[in-house]
Amino acid sequence: MKKKLKLGLSFLFVTLIVAIFTLLSWVLESGELSMSALEPLLQRSSESAPALRVAQQSEPLQVRAQDAWKFVYEKLPDLPIENNYISKETGKVDPNNTLVGRLIRYHVFVKGRPPNYRFDWKLSLADYLGATPDYLVEDVYPGNDVLRKNPMEGDRAAIQSLNRTQRDALVQALVDVFSGNSGQKSVPPAGETKDRSTSPEITQPQPGDAKLLAP
Repeated sequence: MKKKLKLGLSFLFVTLIVAIFTLLSWVLESGELSMSALEPLLQRSSESAPALRVAQQSEPLQVRAQDAWKFVYEKLPDLPIENNYISKETGKVDPNNTLVGRLIRYHVFVKGRPPNYRFDWKLSLADYLGATPDYLVEDVYPGNDVLRKNPMEGDRAAIQSLNRTQRDALVQALVDVFSGNSGQKSVPPAGETKDRSTSPEITQPQPGDAKLLAP
């Protein structure tokens, strides 16, 4: 009787050990399968992370129209600033109300033109030069509502004082700022004398200024 009991316990013990080893083997195999299934996902994730960072870095810089003038002056520091007008609200000179800032507001908000195309900026400059039917209107000109003196005539004179090279550089700088392009072009000092055969000075609207509309 005792011998049969010992044999039974031995058989039960062996069966239990085999079951434990089988269970452990199954658990280990399941874990390996799970890790191998995750490896491609982890690899794709690690590979896509740098690509995502590059894509984020390559996105164009989004610039608010109210702030864009600062970047334009950084590119073209010799442009006229025309920021000596007195604010109606404070009674003091508003240094942030600049020629380029008002040009941008005229272009974007008054005329509703897109800010990332050269042709549209040339149209707006042509308005200042009187080379298009869309002459500037005092009542809706930027700054008229917040400055004691309407800056329209002063801005028109400042734009007309730029030579062709300076105007082209201004157009390119505006397009670069709104499109996120880091390239920039320099502008000659406003007082620099240029050969009239290559970059004539424009002091008043001329019929030939309609060439500004050429792409």
